[in-house]
Amino acid sequence: MLNIGILGATGYAGEELIDILLKHKYARIAYLAAKIDQPDNISSIFPKFKGRIDLVCTEPKLDEIIAKCDLVFLALPHTQSFGIVPKLLKAGKRVIDLSADYRLKDIPVYEKFYKVVHADKDNVKKAVYGLPEFYREEIKAAKLIANPGCYPTAAILATAPVLISGLVEEDCIFIDAKSGVSGAGRRAVNDLMFTEVNENFKAYKVNVHQHMPEIDQELSGVSKKTIKTNFVPHLLPVNRGILETIYFKLKKSADQKQVLDIYKRFYKKEPFVRVLDEGKNPQLKDVVYTNYCDIAVNVDPEKKTLIVVAAIDNLKKGASGQAVQNMNIMHGFAESEGLV
Repeated sequence: MLNIGILGATGYAGEELIDILLKHKYARIAYLAAKIDQPDNISSIFPKFKGRIDLVCTEPKLDEIIAKCDLVFLALPHTQSFGIVPKLLKAGKRVIDLSADYRLKDIPVYEKFYKVVHADKDNVKKAVYGLPEFYREEIKAAKLIANPGCYPTAAILATAPVLISGLVEEDCIFIDAKSGVSGAGRRAVNDLMFTEVNENFKAYKVNVHQHMPEIDQELSGVSKKTIKTNFVPHLLPVNRGILETIYFKLKKSADQKQVLDIYKRFYKKEPFVRVLDEGKNPQLKDVVYTNYCDIAVNVDPEKKTLIVVAAIDNLKKGASGQAVQNMNIMHGFAESEGLV
């Protein structure tokens, strides 16, 4: 049995991790911590866990984490993992970090977008980007996983096959992304209040969102070319889910069947990527509360355009579900354990 610690247990991603791991055959939640006024039973904080887990959530204490846990999930706000990751790794613990702190390999880019000096540069080099569809072998041996962002997960999965195939123009990629409110985390912010979000829809951080360099980094890596996407996120008046529509210009003639075949071949062995048949497009209700990414392709041969639509649950495949998928790979469990 694998003993698990969760730091940031009271956030959306932490809550989701608890829910998933309680259904996992080979994982035992041994430690819960968060920034909290006073220690409290997790089933008091989240009554849905009554009768399922009886564990006190407290402020993190490093010695207790090291003594009780084999693997630690960090579901902390960005910039807060620096202080604990080096200590956990030194103690021989495996770490899956759900923040952005170890995703970007270019430190100046991280510091530009997250507006903080990076305090653990050495471990950035050691971190494995936790997108199983591309880094499964590296994940198996990893000590530190940089769990991907929610927007990048959908964008990379939807874009990589045609970039790698050389079918589309690399300098003409437009990502129109829409996310539910839980993607911003559990925090009191005026823009995220019900009265501001309900009956509303807006774009934000147009072409300056912190996930854009992450998308560009990974797409550049898999395609072996420099990729600079255009990325426009929007806030949907729903609790959870991401839908992204990605626009490409074709380099050469291709029809619907040819492009669909590229995607189906690319993901034919992937347990959590579903390529939809011609004429179908993803919708949030088909992926929320699951770890699946649904992808559809739409080709217009006359206009030489390709439009790819992808949908995920931002808290599952976009965060905690993918984190558990990575844990399963690291420890040789069935990849879908706890997730289906």
